[in-house]
Amino acid sequence: MSTLAQSKADLERASTAQKVADMLRERVLLGELEPGLRLSEEAIGGALGVSRNTLREAFRLLTRDRILVHEHSRGVFVRRPTGNDVRDLYAARRVIEGGALRLWHTVGDAQREAVRAPVRQAVARAEKNDFTKTGSANIQFHRGIVGLAGSARLSDESDRLFAELMLAFRVAHEVEAFHQTYLPWNRKIVELLNNGTVDQAVQQLDEYFDAAEQDLVSRLVAD
Repeated sequence: MSTLAQSKADLERASTAQKVADMLRERVLLGELEPGLRLSEEAIGGALGVSRNTLREAFRLLTRDRILVHEHSRGVFVRRPTGNDVRDLYAARRVIEGGALRLWHTVGDAQREAVRAPVRQAVARAEKNDFTKTGSANIQFHRGIVGLAGSARLSDESDRLFAELMLAFRVAHEVEAFHQTYLPWNRKIVELLNNGTVDQAVQQLDEYFDAAEQDLVSRLVAD
């Protein structure tokens, strides 16, 4: 038992590091941490009131998740995804979101509303030319789709994918244009779901992913 007691400090630090990693990942999703940005241990640790060891563990977790990259003798940077990263991301999303969407008829109203509401919000923001918040609503839409599966593990994994994908959008310098183009697809998916045509909604999602992947990869290659 003494060895367990000795591990208490390590456990507490690991728990805090995960919370710090989750917070930084959310900043990536919100577009506040740009690809290529060097992260200052002093600035972030001071702002959050965490130790250097805790912050380095958080950086390690995010490096594992492909959100950050450590460059020898230079420091830790927000990662810049490549075209191959994007292809892999969409391969994973087809399996996760396509499978979750097929559960539409088996879930309750709250889970369905978590899919519908972000699209309404995105449309409202787009009408005001607020495409930063349109992008945030788009992420919530896809989070809602994953949430249909009722799996915390899938939701956690998808948040890692979404953060990496948001970095790809930023590298492509086309966040506004991208969301303008694909918001109508989201509206169509919700319309099909509301009509009870789930198979067609899944097909629409697949077509959306095909077009979005090709579009984003081509922008990254041209960058």
